[in-house]
Formats: sequence, structure tokens, C-alpha cells
Amino acid sequence: MQAADAVAPVWAAWSKAVAGNKGRLWRYGIWAALIVLTLILVIVSPSFRTPFNLTNILQQNSMLGIVACGMLVMMISGGFDLSVGAVGATASVVAAWASGHAPLAAAIVAGLAVGLVVGAVNGILIAKGGINAFMTTFAMASVVTGLLFAGTNAAPVTGNAPALITLALGRAGQVPYAFIAYIAVAAVTWFLLSRTKWGHYVYSIGGNREASYLSGVPVVTTQFAAFVFGGLCAAFGGLLLLGQSGIGQPSSATDWPLTAIAICVIGGVPLSGGEGRLHGTIAATLLLGVITDGLNLLNVSAYIQPTVTGAVILIAVAVDKISRRRAPGR
Repeated sequence: MQAADAVAPVWAAWSKAVAGNKGRLWRYGIWAALIVLTLILVIVSPSFRTPFNLTNILQQNSMLGIVACGMLVMMISGGFDLSVGAVGATASVVAAWASGHAPLAAAIVAGLAVGLVVGAVNGILIAKGGINAFMTTFAMASVVTGLLFAGTNAAPVTGNAPALITLALGRAGQVPYAFIAYIAVAAVTWFLLSRTKWGHYVYSIGGNREASYLSGVPVVTTQFAAFVFGGLCAAFGGLLLLGQSGIGQPSSATDWPLTAIAICVIGGVPLSGGEGRLHGTIAATLLLGVITDGLNLLNVSAYIQPTVTGAVILIAVAVDKISRRRAPGR
């Protein structure tokens, strides 16, 4: 009863805010869901509202947020990438090995090169070859993972990358460096999508590829670049993964593809492409992080957590769908 009594004032304030700001609420429904859930957890869980825990949420979810930025661009263009997990794991292993044999800068470049190469191959096969994105990236994930396991015998590779450890785990005051890196990648993503001709093309080909081609849009090069960008984001995530653990683990990042796609869908990106905004993806990333952290702090059974998370995701997607339909101008 105490928790219910504590939540009641928040609900009353929320209802009043809804009545006075319906237009903005409908436009930013996913942010509204994040704010309400966060306020509830702040009230019912003293551990949740500690500064250390709140900054830890930012730190732990920044890596997936970076991967989701790349997935956002690929999905808006009409595709998606199931190989981002394999790219992240391979980038961490390659960078770990290279850091023991070359300067750290060279190791970072080697790790990013993994994403560049895999993203370019995916882009060529999908944009130029016209092969289905699901089959292409699913097969690519198997190829990359197989080569990685064969090259390492599935054994982890110890790295020597103190700068990456600082980036992944360090903080500037209370702000994690990893979150700053995430914001930087998000800023680049926003600029590319909203302030460049290429970003306009990405939306165009995702909405109608044939019409875009007939209108003179460089469809092949635009979507090729989208997959290269997605591969680089996945590789950057792999570098942060190396910084978090200090080792390159071949079996890591297996959940990245579906989680990143889920984040984008929750954030309002349709699987058919052509729509989507970065702010929704950021909100969805934080929402999943808050849900996971809240369930752990409330001692919810690990067996029931996937059910709760799935239910909240479905509710969030439903709210966002209603919000987008009722938003002014839609």
C-alpha cells in the first residue's frame, strides 16, 4: 500500500500534465513512457534513485545505444543488419590482438576496419546485388562468427588497451565517458539524417525505392553507405566491449542484433523503412535500460523478467503507435 500511496501523487500530476499538453505528448509518447516509469522507480526503490545507479544505467546502455544508431540508419533505408553482433565481437577480438602487437591507435583502426569491411560487403550484396537484407546479414553473421571461432579456437584474447578501458568505464565527474561517446555518435547520426542530402536520400529510398530511383536518387550508393555506417557503429560498440572487459571474447554480443532492432522499433521505426527519428531511438535505449535495472533492484525473478520486459515493450510500442496517429499533422 505504501508504494501505491507514493505513486498516486505522481499519477495525479501526470494526468494533469496530459490534459494540458496533449499535442506534445502524442508526438513524444515514448519519452512520456520513459519519464513515468523512471518516476515510479525513483519513488518505490531507494537504490534506483542513487546517483551511482542512475549514471550506471547511462554507462551500461551506451554501447547498445551506439549500435542502435547504426541500426536506425539501416532500417530507415529499408534494411537491417543481423551481423552487428558478429561485427562487435570480431572488432573486440581484432583490437585486443592488435593492441598487444602495435600501438593502440593502430588497434582501434583495425577494430573499426572490421565494421567497415563487413558493412561494405553487406551494402554491396544488398544495395547492388538486390539480395534480401535478412538472408544477407544472417549469412554474413555466420561467416564472420565461423572465421572468428576458427581463428581463435573460441578462446578469449587479452588486450592491452588502457585508453579503451578508461573510455568504457571512466567518468567525467558523474557523467560516464561511454555516455559522452554515445551522445557524440548520436549527434553525428542526427546531423547525417537531418542536415545532409544523403540523409534525405536514406528516408526516400526507405519509403519507396523504385520511385526514388526514377527521381534520380543514387539508391545503390546511399544504401551502401547506410550499411557501412551501421558496420562502423557496431565495430565502435565492439571497442567499448573490449574496454569493459579487457578481453576480446568471440562468443560475446550475440544479443545485439535483435536488441538493436527492438530498440529502433520501440522508438518508432517501422520494419518497412522510410520513417524514424533519432530521439525515439535514444528514448527506447534508455527505456530498456531502466526496465532491466528496475527489475533487478526490485528483486524480480530472473525467470519472470523476460515476461515483464516483453509486456512493457508491447505497451510502449502500442502507446507510440497511438501517439503517432494522434499527433498533429498526421
